[in-house]
Formats: sequence, structure tokens, C-alpha cells
Amino acid sequence: MALIRVPAAMFLSLLLASSSVSGRQLTAASLAQDFMQRSLTALTAVANLTDVTEIGTARRIAGSDDDNGPATLKTVSNGSARADFSFSSGQFSEISDLSGDPKGVWVGADGISHAIAPHNLLAEPAWFFPTFAITRRLSNASYVATDVGRESHNGQAVEHIVISQTSSLQSLSGIAPLSHLTQVDFFLDSTSLLPLAIAFNTHPDNDAGTDIPIEIRFSDYRALNGAQVPYHVQKYLNNGLVLDFQAQTVAVNSGLSPNSFVVQ
Repeated sequence: MALIRVPAAMFLSLLLASSSVSGRQLTAASLAQDFMQRSLTALTAVANLTDVTEIGTARRIAGSDDDNGPATLKTVSNGSARADFSFSSGQFSEISDLSGDPKGVWVGADGISHAIAPHNLLAEPAWFFPTFAITRRLSNASYVATDVGRESHNGQAVEHIVISQTSSLQSLSGIAPLSHLTQVDFFLDSTSLLPLAIAFNTHPDNDAGTDIPIEIRFSDYRALNGAQVPYHVQKYLNNGLVLDFQAQTVAVNSGLSPNSFVVQ
């Protein structure tokens, strides 16, 4: 078989191009890690933030239904979370337990528990508190961060970081890969690096391959015991506002019991 000789100049050019690509990829990962670490520093000066409880009011929009009522949001550092709402149409709760294999339920006005599909617990169950969303990812080597770059999001200058979880397991046919199911986009204010929004996908219970976009927007940050807490949280589903929460009182490190997040 004849050998193909590559001129030295061309070889050097290809080598430099390859190195340049690798360098950009390394830089993107390094920048992303740095931005997320600086964001966490901006969010909290508390050495050991373990839990948060937010009490306030919520507005829920679902088609022609537009309800208001008291709401309580709770989460702990491992990502387990609980949201309880008292709307005029009835009580509604959503509970996620990440202490072992992820489990979750939602309970409607009829009081019946419905299991949350496991693939819908892989992105961010504690969607209303970005500090723990960042902490969990920085402390787990299986998460990979990429810096998308500076851009405008909802009219504000942000640093866009994408984080997803890697796996050596091959995806089965028709099932979305773990990296896709765990992907969360973080939009950090370019000046303060406080999270202004996160975005991820939810999916039908029986179809992990169909994406339904969710975006959570954070504002009205206030300092509380060394932590920056967003008192105003909005949830968008398919680009439409479905939940608007305004905190009135917030407590951190109150010693939330793990029983608050037990899913039977």
C-alpha cells in the first residue's frame, strides 16, 4: 500500500489547528468551572448552608385557571425539595427525595399521590433555590460544565453555562442520554454572577425523549445570614408563565427534618 506523505508545513498546520481546538475546549470547561465557583461565592458566605425554607404567596396559571394563595418552599443541600401550595382550587404539593435513588410525587386537590417519572427528577427538583443547584454540581465530578459565552437573556447581559452529567453507560434505543436528561443551562448576571435564570426540560411520564422546556427566573435577591436569596421566583413552561412566587419570610439552616421529603 502506498504511503501518503504530508508536507511538513501542512502537518504543522494541522497539529496547531488540533491544539487550538483542544485549547478552546479546555478553556470553555475551565471558564465554566470558574464562573460557577464565583457564582456560588456570590450567593453565599455561609460555610455550611444546609437548608432553606421560603414562605410567601404564589400565583398559578393553568389554562383558564388563575389561582393565588399561600405557598411554602423547602429544600436541603442534597437537592431534596418540597413545594406546598394552598390555592382557591385546592391544595397542591410536589415532593422530591434525592437522599437515595431519586423519588418524587405530586399531590393534587383530590389528595391522591402521583409518582413523578424518574427521568423528570434528573434535572433540578430544587428549581426555586439556585445555590443548591450549583453546589451539587460543583461537588460531583460526573457533571461537566461548558461555557457558552456572554449573551443577552431576557434583555440582560449574562454568562451562559451548560452543565450535564456524564455516564459510561450507552443509551438504549429510543431513550434520551443521561447528558441530555440532566442538562441545566445557567444564566449568570455578567456583573454580579448571581443566577438570573436556569433552564431545563421536563418530559411526558412515558416518553423521556420528548422535551418540554422549563425556565426558572430569579430576582429580588436579598442578603440573609450571609446568603443571597431570590425572593421572587417565576416558572415558565413552554415559554408561558405558570407560577409566580414571592417570598415574604425566609429561614436558612433551621434544621429541616429529612422526614419533610420522605416519599412513600
